[in-house]
Amino acid sequence: MKKTLRMVVSLSMVIMLLLQGCGSPKKGDAPFAPKYDKDTEFSLTVAGSYGNFESLEAEFERFYEYYPNANLQYVTMDDYKNVIPSALVSSEPPDIFTTNGSMIGDEKYDAMFEACEVFSDSSVGIDYSCIRDSLIRTTDSGDVVMLPIFTTSYGMLVNMDIFEKEGLKVPNNFKELMDVCAKLKAAGYESPVMGPDVFSGSGLFNCFAYPMFAYDVMKNSDKVDALNNLESASGEMMRPALERLSEFVNSDCIDIAKCQEEITDEYEAVIMRFFEGDVPMMLATGDVVSGTGKRESKSDAFTANPFKYRFYTAPAGDDDGYFINSISICFSVNKNSRNLDMANEFMRFLISKKELSNMAASKRLITPIDDFSTDELYSSLADIPSDRSFSDKETGLMDPAVRQFRAAIYAVGNGTMTVDEAVAAYGNIPEE
Repeated sequence: MKKTLRMVVSLSMVIMLLLQGCGSPKKGDAPFAPKYDKDTEFSLTVAGSYGNFESLEAEFERFYEYYPNANLQYVTMDDYKNVIPSALVSSEPPDIFTTNGSMIGDEKYDAMFEACEVFSDSSVGIDYSCIRDSLIRTTDSGDVVMLPIFTTSYGMLVNMDIFEKEGLKVPNNFKELMDVCAKLKAAGYESPVMGPDVFSGSGLFNCFAYPMFAYDVMKNSDKVDALNNLESASGEMMRPALERLSEFVNSDCIDIAKCQEEITDEYEAVIMRFFEGDVPMMLATGDVVSGTGKRESKSDAFTANPFKYRFYTAPAGDDDGYFINSISICFSVNKNSRNLDMANEFMRFLISKKELSNMAASKRLITPIDDFSTDELYSSLADIPSDRSFSDKETGLMDPAVRQFRAAIYAVGNGTMTVDEAVAAYGNIPEE
């Protein structure tokens, strides 16, 4: 296993060298100092649902520099969410495994969480201060049993070469978006903004409007319970975001029919259409952006005419965009691991500014650390005002409320409901 992983070390090492000169020491920047003898022999298994996990395997290689006699492997489990609880009590349980915040509060995972190491216990010795506070999830008892490795968000891919060619700046707010789109339209770009017209969280309407809605909810926390209970009157909370969405889809910024015709799915087609090189702004999630690196060479258009691109928040607000940060995956440690000390040692190594940045840059997902400057692709997020940067946890919204909003924007965006009709129907809007 170790020998097959050596092939991926070069990317990790390049990223590591680039990051070593970043700024003055801050929290999470202290160099890793091994606690145990260099010649310690041990094996660790990390379990997850990713089909491949090259960024993690690169971290295995980095860890071998400190513990050359270690043997780490990653295993993929089908039907992961249903299988992992029983896997932890099997004859060969994983030492480390992936988790996510949606598992907390679900009785199905109570036993799983009981089997988790408590990272907030100071005796465990894992310093996670480099991770943004809003991304730390706790159990009902206040224990930290999972730590975020990758995060994602809603926004848009921007073709930086188009903006440079047309002498334009990437818009920060809705007025600027209208002005920029008008100029792009006049310059011959048929749909300055594009995206997938699908119901899911990756859909163009959700990428544009959901962060605005979530921000409004967060600022009106007294309305959250009514929204979560699907009380009809609370539909008024959707109005500002729905009105802005309606204004957007009825402008010259986006041609919905063109999006429906040319973008047939919410992932592969989004990336490949963007790589054609004639779309200034493509609404997408960070999870979609993560697939761009491996597809550059698959696009004949991009190979022939490569261009620079970056990820920005969608400029839906009057003053700026909204950065709502969501966790993609967390890692937890099996406290019943036969190599618990070394499982914690690997986590202590991994949970640092350097290593989390390595992983995020390799996977092309957003880092959970409090510094976005380490990755040019997402560096624009550092410019979002702090009061407009928040996590999904801070909204208090539950899945039924989120899905009702998604149903509302899908209907309004496609013209099957007016804003007034969607607001009045909250709690009973048909979901696809």
